[in-house]
Amino acid sequence: MAAEPPSRLTYRTTGSTCLHPLSELLGIPLDQVNFVVCQLFALFAAFWFRLYLKPTKTSPDVRHAFATIFGVYFVIFCFGWYSIHLFVLVLMGYGIMVTASISNIHRYTFFVAMGYLTICHISRIYIFHYGILSTDFSGPLMIVTQKITILAFQVHDGLSKRPEDLSAEQHRLAVKVKPSLLEYLSYLLNFMSVIVGPCNNFKDYVAFIEGSHTHMKLLEVNWKQRGFHSLPDPSPTGAVIHKLCITLGSLLLFLTLTKTFPVTCLVDDWFVHKANFLTRLCYLYIVMQASKPKYYFAWTLADAVNNAAGFGFSGVDENGNFCWDLLSNLNIWKIETATSFKMYVENWNIQTAAWLKSVCYERAPWYPTVLTFILSALWHGVYPGYYFTFLTGILVTLAARAVRNNCRQYFLSSKALKVTYDVVTWAVTQLAVSYTAAPFVMLAVEPTISLYKSMYFFLHIISLLIILFLPIKPQAHSQRPPQTLNS
Repeated sequence: MAAEPPSRLTYRTTGSTCLHPLSELLGIPLDQVNFVVCQLFALFAAFWFRLYLKPTKTSPDVRHAFATIFGVYFVIFCFGWYSIHLFVLVLMGYGIMVTASISNIHRYTFFVAMGYLTICHISRIYIFHYGILSTDFSGPLMIVTQKITILAFQVHDGLSKRPEDLSAEQHRLAVKVKPSLLEYLSYLLNFMSVIVGPCNNFKDYVAFIEGSHTHMKLLEVNWKQRGFHSLPDPSPTGAVIHKLCITLGSLLLFLTLTKTFPVTCLVDDWFVHKANFLTRLCYLYIVMQASKPKYYFAWTLADAVNNAAGFGFSGVDENGNFCWDLLSNLNIWKIETATSFKMYVENWNIQTAAWLKSVCYERAPWYPTVLTFILSALWHGVYPGYYFTFLTGILVTLAARAVRNNCRQYFLSSKALKVTYDVVTWAVTQLAVSYTAAPFVMLAVEPTISLYKSMYFFLHIISLLIILFLPIKPQAHSQRPPQTLNS
C-alpha cells in the first residue's frame, strides 16, 4: 500500500474530522484544532455550569452528571476510538475500589493503573514511531492515572489508618467514605480537567460540586477581625480574564516563535557541524524557550476553565486578595526569573510534583528520592529522551546544591555582589535547564546523542567535577519531594 502523502499526515487524527476545513484554512494540525476548540467550548461550558447549575439551586448529582457527560463527549471528540483506553482504565479502577480490601486497595490500584499506562506508552512507540500527535490519548490517560492512584491512597488513609499515623495534609485529604460510581466518574472524567488536567484532590472536587469549596478556604481566615460579618463570595472573573490574557500571549508565541525555532533545529547540519560552541549554546536556549509556549497555553487555559466553573479558589494572600491558584500548574514569572535549578522545576508542573509527593515520596519505605525519580520517568513514558533528561537532572541538581552550599555566602556581603550572583545564577540556570530538558522534547536516542556530542557533553562533565571536588552538605529530611522535570 502506498504511503500517505506527507502533507496529509499533518492532519491525521483519531478524533472528529468535522473541523478539517478550519484546520486546512489555518494550516494547523487537526488534532491541535480539535484540542483548542474543545478547551474553548469547555470554557463557555464552565461559565454556564457556574451560573446556571449553582450548588444552591442544583443537586450534587445533577452537577456530577453534567460534568461527566460533557467530559465524555470532549474525550470522544478529541480522541475518537482511542478514548476507550480512558474508559477501560476508569472502570478497572472503580472495580478495584469496590471489591479490593481496604488494606490493599492502594497497591492494586497503583499497579493496575501504572501498568496499563506503561503498556499504552510502549505501544505508542511502535504505533507512532516518535511522531506523536500533540493531543495523543496518553495525555489524558496520564492525568486519569494520577487521579485514580491518589484517590485510592486517600481512601486507604481514611478507612484503614489512624489519624495519628497520618501527616496533617494526609489527614485533611483522607476520604472516609468510598465514592459512588457517579462521583467516581465525575471526578475522573469531568469536562474541566479530562483533556489536559490538572490533577486535583477528591475532597476538594466534591466540596466544589457541593458548593462548600470556597467557604472551606475562607473559614481559615478570621473575617470578623477584617470587619466582615459574613463570608464573602469571591468571583473568579478577574482571575479567569488574567489567565486568558496569558493564554492568548502564549498562543501568539506558539504560532510565531515555536514555528520559527522548532526543536528539529538542534540536529540540523549547521548546528551540529558548523556553528561555534557559544552560538550553539545561545541557539539551544532560544529553541528551548520556543518549546515552552505550548505548555503555558495548555496549562493556563485548563486552569482558567476550572476557575470559570468556580473551582480552584485557594484562599486569601497576605494583602487580603482572593487567590485562585489551587490548581495552577506553573508560575511563569518564577520560572523565567529562576536563579536556581530547584526554583525553576518546583514552579513547573506543580500538580504532578504534588502527586509524586503524595503517592511515592511520603510513603516510600526506602530511597524515596530514587523511587520518586523512577515513578516520574515511568509516568511520563518510555521514550529514551525522558531518561536522558532525568539522569542529567540528577547530576545538575547535585552540582547546583554543592555550588550553592559552598559559594553563595561569599556574595551576600554587599548588594552589588548579591545582584551579580543573581544575574550569573539566572543565566546559568536557564542554560542548564535548556541543556537538561532538550532530550525531553527530542525523545529519541540519536538526536539526543548528536546534540550532546555537539555540546561536548560540557554540562555533564562540569557537574561531575563539581560533585567530585565540592562537598555536598547533608540536608535535614524534608517532606518536599525531589524536584523532577515534568512535562
